[in-house]
Order: sequence, then structure tokens, then C-alpha cells
Amino acid sequence: MKPGTPEEQWREDCAPRRVLELFATKWTSMILHTLHARHGGRARTGALHRSLSGISMKMLSQTLRELAASGLVTRHVEDSVPPAVEYALSPLGELMVQPIEMVYDWARANAAALDDLEPRATSKRR
Repeated sequence: MKPGTPEEQWREDCAPRRVLELFATKWTSMILHTLHARHGGRARTGALHRSLSGISMKMLSQTLRELAASGLVTRHVEDSVPPAVEYALSPLGELMVQPIEMVYDWARANAAALDDLEPRATSKRR
């Protein structure tokens, strides 16, 4: 594949594939959305867990670690007993929330059309 050719936009590390990678895991967009919409951009782990029905603490912790490693959230540990951990949207996370909110707004506006979709075999919706 030569640089500047139309085929270059389809390479494995192209921007659309990298952004869709964020949606590949079930909870990534929901955690970013919840931090933004319900917690003003920052929250402690327990508050996030209470805000996200259906997520296990293990999955929440794992996804938050991945989001911190990717630079979408920052992690702050308060010097207390027990230590309090707070997560906040980073500037990059704030940028990423914009398209997530657009998708979520579209989903709310088109809930009836989504209801007409046949559920996937792995879906909890029946």
C-alpha cells in the first residue's frame, strides 16, 4: 500500500478503526458517557459502579484501567485509609465524549427503530 493512495485509508491502524476499537468493548462508551452525563466528568469508583447497572466491579475496574492507560481518563488516588480512587475525563476523554453523546442521542431518538431489530443471540434484550 503506497502512502497517499485510496487503499491507505483501509489499513489496519486507520483512524476509523482506531476509534471503533473504543466501542468494541461493551462498557467503554457507557463509562465515558456516565462520567460525563451523571458525574460532571469525575467520580469515585463506587459512585460509577452504582450508576452503571449490570457491570461487575471487576469489569468496571478493568475497563477503567484500560481507559486510563489509553489516556481517556485520569486516575487519582487520595492519601486516605482506605485509599479513595477518583477517575476523571482527560482532555482527550472530553473530546471522545462528543461523538458518544451524538450516538446516544440518536439511539434515544430512534428507540422504536432499535426495538424492531432482532436481538443478537448474546443480547440480554428479549
